[in-house]
Amino acid sequence: MSLAVVNSCVLMGMQPHAVQVEVHIGAGLPAFSVVGLPDTGVRESRERVRSALQSSGFNFPVARITVNLAPADLPKDAAHFDLPIAMGILLASGQLAVESEHSPSVPLCIDQYMFAGELSLTGALLRLAAPVAVTWSAAKLGFRQVVVPQVCAEAAAQVSDVQVYGASSLPQLVEALLAHELVCALPEQAIMAGSDAVGLCMSEVKGQQQARHAIEIAAAGRHNVLLRGTPGVGKSMLAQRLITVLPELSEPQRLDVAVLAGVAGRSEPVDTLPPFRSPHHSASTVALVGGSSPPKPGEISLAHHGVLFLDEVAEFTGRALEALREPLETGGITIARAGRSVWFPADFQLVAAMNPCPCGWLGHAVQHCLCTPERIERYRAKLSGPFMDRLDLCINLKVEADVLDATAVMESSVQIRKRVECAQAIQHQRQGCLNSRLDDEGVALYAVLGGDAEQLLRQCVRRWGWSGRSVQRARKVARTIADLAGVEHIQTEHLAMAIQYRG
Repeated sequence: MSLAVVNSCVLMGMQPHAVQVEVHIGAGLPAFSVVGLPDTGVRESRERVRSALQSSGFNFPVARITVNLAPADLPKDAAHFDLPIAMGILLASGQLAVESEHSPSVPLCIDQYMFAGELSLTGALLRLAAPVAVTWSAAKLGFRQVVVPQVCAEAAAQVSDVQVYGASSLPQLVEALLAHELVCALPEQAIMAGSDAVGLCMSEVKGQQQARHAIEIAAAGRHNVLLRGTPGVGKSMLAQRLITVLPELSEPQRLDVAVLAGVAGRSEPVDTLPPFRSPHHSASTVALVGGSSPPKPGEISLAHHGVLFLDEVAEFTGRALEALREPLETGGITIARAGRSVWFPADFQLVAAMNPCPCGWLGHAVQHCLCTPERIERYRAKLSGPFMDRLDLCINLKVEADVLDATAVMESSVQIRKRVECAQAIQHQRQGCLNSRLDDEGVALYAVLGGDAEQLLRQCVRRWGWSGRSVQRARKVARTIADLAGVEHIQTEHLAMAIQYRG
């Protein structure tokens, strides 16, 4: 056979694409070319594949070899095409065939497999940069059998409904295929929730009952929070412990988080704990929302299904903060470049923290604020009206005497998480989503206000000139407070608390 086709894939953003590696060996001057929009790393696979085949004891054809990565209009920028190219050359040159005494050798059928792996010059298979992303893509494309390097087979096998086979080297893989002795890898154990948050517990937060309650409400409905207070009052401490009261991630959510980390070129442990991202305030707009070429996910996508904590939020550039407005509403972001547009999910929960003024001491009982009213106004104006409109809870923290009481017993994260899980179960059973993700129709159907509560909300609109978005968000928070209380209908006190927490 002078032509062979091997299955592989490529991931563009979060959209997987099937790639057929077509290998043709024909007459002519010896040459080895790769076409189909390969990047530099893929073009360099020619030398790796040549050396790997020769080092493994196979014959490298002295002929004109053409490798086409179809579809040809799709950019290919992954190093895992080494293995399918090598398999295609072996298949096209007749070296991967089943021999029989009564008939000529028959090429081995490998159409049911998808191959991904980088080859060393010795023929060994090297670890994939994003093994979970590869098998996740294979599952989305309908493949049920995937061959990857042995060193990452257990990590790749965490995608259900896909049989993952590991191989340590090219000769070992060929031998196993011919003998039909491929061994299915067992998935490695997912990291249990709490292992990355050792020592973090809400019981360590002394006092701040209002802020603790607000964090519980935010966790139950996935509402966005702004924490304001003087330095050292506990803003960062509360934000870092929010993930300890959130429920564990489901299997699809864990895979989404791992795939996004792999696409970004980061390590991708499959963790049941929601991700927590805390970029420095010097981060650029591209670092926050994603970009570059080819487009990579930013911090908002890496915080997908988790928490994005912006400490000293007023110190971020205005352009970076304004770029968060659309993802906060839609739960995703489209990065458009001249050559392509890529969509990344960004369903994150925003927690922001800031001082009450530039010097930080406004409202402190002892320390005196040195800021002029104009300077305070300029500082607070760094957070625009549209950005503030998307924050559901605005909590002012003050220094309390309880921080000195070492004997005070506070509720632990485990106790709070039980109530949060119960409230979220009520929401999923009632409407199929959390309260913060309700659309206008859902709010009208599930966040119905009584006569007194409706009158109170109208008074707020007239007094503070609330926008329609502010009204809807206040109703969602009131719905969450009622769910935590185990009440079917929103009461006036629930709405009053939501208005109070909105600041």
